[in-house]
Amino acid sequence: MKKLAIIGANEFQNRLILKAKELGYETHVFAWQCGDIGEQTANFFYPISIIEKEKILKICRGIGIDGICSIASDLASITVNYVAENLGLPCNKTKYSSIQTNKYEMRTEFMHAGIPCPKFVSVRFDEYKDDLLNGFTFPIIVKPTDRSGSRCIMKLDSFEGIKDAIEAACKTSFEHKAIIEEFIYGDEYSMETITYRGRHHYLATTKKFTTGEPHFIETGHIEPSGLPDEINERAKEMIFKALDCLHVENSAGHSEFRVDKDGNIRIIEIGARMGGDCIGSDLVQLSTGYDFVKMVIDVACGNEPSFEKGNHYSMAQIKFILNKFDYEEYITLKRNEKANIVYKSKMDLLVLDNTTNSADRAGYYITREER
Repeated sequence: MKKLAIIGANEFQNRLILKAKELGYETHVFAWQCGDIGEQTANFFYPISIIEKEKILKICRGIGIDGICSIASDLASITVNYVAENLGLPCNKTKYSSIQTNKYEMRTEFMHAGIPCPKFVSVRFDEYKDDLLNGFTFPIIVKPTDRSGSRCIMKLDSFEGIKDAIEAACKTSFEHKAIIEEFIYGDEYSMETITYRGRHHYLATTKKFTTGEPHFIETGHIEPSGLPDEINERAKEMIFKALDCLHVENSAGHSEFRVDKDGNIRIIEIGARMGGDCIGSDLVQLSTGYDFVKMVIDVACGNEPSFEKGNHYSMAQIKFILNKFDYEEYITLKRNEKANIVYKSKMDLLVLDNTTNSADRAGYYITREER
């Protein structure tokens, strides 16, 4: 039996665990032990933090794994690439991990590659002075340089509150730094790709819905995105160029971008991994028929991914529950026999109306529409 190492054990990673087992792999899952579902569904679970790269490498070497992967986690992807590279398995080279996961370094690469960028700067809290933003145009966005999940994102229309925003971002950042950048206007989208041996393949474009300013917490996603074909093709060309400059060679890709009213495209950031919020694990397959999770496993094990399409639907959508109104909407929909709810998460009603980032959401549900 082939053996697959998986970094992470939460509900989103569980899609990967179950798919690997369905494909006949013996699953070896590494994560901090906290009662996540993957601790039970894995063939073998190791209570080791996902940042303990050397410990995980030693165990994987002893096991003789055939591949290692994760989905929807920048932090996990660093460990995936480190272990894979040391074992001679397919991956993105570790020397490029920082430009693939650090927003400031990523922006710098884009700028050097001629990919349109807003004005940006990185700073530690104790180094900030107002003249650092000379030449900037408000509004601006302040966020940690190396976190995801809408953590500590703040839009500001003036200098008022900027020190508090930088301090919060630096405290949340692993490297204790914030990135400040001019705000990008327009509707927000993401593009899912799979890259095998340096060749990028387009899978789907998703439209994102958020709470808006100041924190921009995701409230839902829908596929197809409704983006006009001509704009989607230009976005794909720009994103493929960005994937090249980030040296993405063997992994999924999740590229977030905005399109303004004039059709101008600006990349927000790119993850060298599958999109979270069930975009990659559920929406792509529901709306296109591509088995994206299987592709991630195939690439990790050195197998060319298959682009055969299975059954799919005219629309797939995920909605997150942040407040009482969202929950009441969900209850009403659940009573409708034609609602086509294909998945619903556990609900934590204690956090309703207290959401400050994506990790605080009370729950979610996924719907589809027939053709």
